Amino acid sequence: MQELALNAWLAANPEVVQIPGRDLFIIARYLVPMDATLAQGCLVAAGIPAVLADAHLMQTDLLLAPALGGVRILVPSDYLQQAGAVLEGLARGDYALDESFTAE
Repeated sequence: MQELALNAWLAANPEVVQIPGRDLFIIARYLVPMDATLAQGCLVAAGIPAVLADAHLMQTDLLLAPALGGVRILVPSDYLQQAGAVLEGLARGDYALDESFTAE
């Protein structure tokens, strides 16, 4: 049953691609390494084991980023749907601090 839900989610999100021979999926790509690090931090804070791929390569020469596909965020299949929801919230601004934020 869980496999059917995963297949349906993957069909609805064709940009999510599996790494061949691994249980890791590319959930997002970013051309700016700092944006990828921020997104990974949100995923890890939500309890999702997310890793960055090619971040150091992009930092050496940002002009290579479009040619190489940018920084990839990889997530195991068990966390795909949860990771998608977190990244959607990040894009909407759910995790942004407003101007009245204080650290107290």
